[in-house]
Amino acid sequence: MRDEQVPPPADDPVEPDGPQGNLRPTPPGVVVGWAVAGLVGGWALHAVSDRLGNVPPHVTWAQPLALLLLAAILGYVAWATWRTVHVRQERLLPHQAVNRLVLARACVLVAALVGGGYLGYALSWIGAAEDNGRMWPSLAGGGAGALGVVAALLLERACRIRNTDNSK
Repeated sequence: MRDEQVPPPADDPVEPDGPQGNLRPTPPGVVVGWAVAGLVGGWALHAVSDRLGNVPPHVTWAQPLALLLLAAILGYVAWATWRTVHVRQERLLPHQAVNRLVLARACVLVAALVGGGYLGYALSWIGAAEDNGRMWPSLAGGGAGALGVVAALLLERACRIRNTDNSK
């Protein structure tokens, strides 16, 4: 038996010298799609609850306040990230940058879905004989969800850096 080293096939891709590719901002169509899905779900929740003979869920002011707290935290993280990366020209550690970007992307989608859900639920009470205090907190929840989307998009933007590669 001979020990022969077989060269790798010629069609194997060559390892690049550094990381390749880039990330694009979250497309507006995706955000709108998640918000519309939430809107339809929130609207349907009232109708389905009535049809099944159940009492529709009661929305208190705690839910919109929790979403408002989320938006405030995201806004602060976006502001701190912007100052670090764009004002002071410092680099984030790689895991910090990835964590913030993943947080921003997840919160954009979840805030759009939840905000749309609250807005749809609020709209389903328009014209109802009695809403028992469900419409106004639901509208506030939709607004707080929209603020969460804006804050998460700002955080996503704060994570962007300029391409310093002049070879392209």
